[in-house]
Amino acid sequence: MNEQAAMEMHDNGFTQINAAVDLETVGRLSTACEQAFIVESDVQRARSSRGHVYAARNLLDVVPEIQTFWREGKPFEILNCILGDQFGLVRVLFFDKPPDRTWTLPWHKDTAIAVKDNSHRSAKFSRPTVKSGVPHVVASDDVLRQMLTLRLHLDDVTDQNGPLRVIPGSHVSSTSEGAGAEAAVTIHAAAGDMLAMRPLITHSSGSSKPGTTRHRRILHLEFVADRHLPDGFQWHDFIAASVKTN
Repeated sequence: MNEQAAMEMHDNGFTQINAAVDLETVGRLSTACEQAFIVESDVQRARSSRGHVYAARNLLDVVPEIQTFWREGKPFEILNCILGDQFGLVRVLFFDKPPDRTWTLPWHKDTAIAVKDNSHRSAKFSRPTVKSGVPHVVASDDVLRQMLTLRLHLDDVTDQNGPLRVIPGSHVSSTSEGAGAEAAVTIHAAAGDMLAMRPLITHSSGSSKPGTTRHRRILHLEFVADRHLPDGFQWHDFIAASVKTN
């Protein structure tokens, strides 16, 4: 990862990676995720307030390539640079914003993590919930600072299909407002580009423009620096990078 990207991650909490994944791989992932989204009984789906399915969870087993494609090239480079050589994949989501069933998300930070058992008592974790059959907790800032999210764009993203917006500098803590909403950056991208961002960055997603024919499909992957969590907690999934060191 070049010096400019590293500085952007440190200062702003996000950086964009152009042509991170080749289009052939993007096509395979997109097709596999679409199939899982529609027909796989093991994949749990999230619905909007109107009842529209907009996200799929639990994709690690039904789309095997999700476990491997990030182990090389630009995705591996940024993960290894930011998280070190013991990092692993802990959660995957697939988002679709169809042109005929658009949806929005208000400003928020990603503070929930998936764990094996959320019944332990700990000052590091709070608000136990179950999402799509998987235990979750809200993690403390020091846990979330060890994480990095990669969002692979499976479609071109313009103002037409409800792009993500992020607030620079808001990744410092769970209460940080950063540069403020007036300084928000809109994330435009081509298919195969990636957005690397810290979970604590404040972000939102607007609706697609009326009349557009564009989907906005995103493969959202959450990584952590190592497999260890405090106070007896364990990640629900941890797919190690299997980095070899001399």
